[in-house]
Amino acid sequence: MKKTTLWMLAAILFCGVSMVSCGNKNAKEEAKEPTQVEQVVSDAELCKAAVNDYLVNVIGKNYAEAEYCIPSPFVISTNEGNKDDVLIWGDFWVFNYDISGDTLKTVSGGSHPGLMHLKKTDNGFEVTNFEVVEDGEGNLESAKRIFGDNYDAFWEVNSNQEKREDIRLHFIADYVKEHNLPVKMVQDYGWPAVALPE
Repeated sequence: MKKTTLWMLAAILFCGVSMVSCGNKNAKEEAKEPTQVEQVVSDAELCKAAVNDYLVNVIGKNYAEAEYCIPSPFVISTNEGNKDDVLIWGDFWVFNYDISGDTLKTVSGGSHPGLMHLKKTDNGFEVTNFEVVEDGEGNLESAKRIFGDNYDAFWEVNSNQEKREDIRLHFIADYVKEHNLPVKMVQDYGWPAVALPE
């Protein structure tokens, strides 16, 4: 139960929106200098941006091209103790979509479970290495090696299609709102269209 709560919390935190705060100054201070609006972006948000950028611009480019590339990083665990090597374990999904009417139609995409290594830079964070779980015969062994103590939490996410799909729909809905896309549904090839969550 703890591991389930942990990965769900991580996914929720990872899906969070950047926070914007306005500087509170008294009238005298405002008279001396103009009011400034400062954007406060946490390291977690910067890591999220780096992971999403990597999924779209590195992994997403290997799939059949479409109008939109939407990452769905299911974060299992993170370790931000070393800013030169931030560790993010997850089941990283990325999908490419075209718009048809009010529906996003899936063109391509897939799952890339593993461990991303990030490094802090002057502009935020960048992915420096991605340890990917192997396909085929080496799958189980590499997953256990890469996820270690987080393997059970990873397996719980990776093996639960209903849970994965629910989280993916929320990622898509957030993307649609953020980019003001005129869509209400998503449809995978060979399946009926599904309404996006409000």
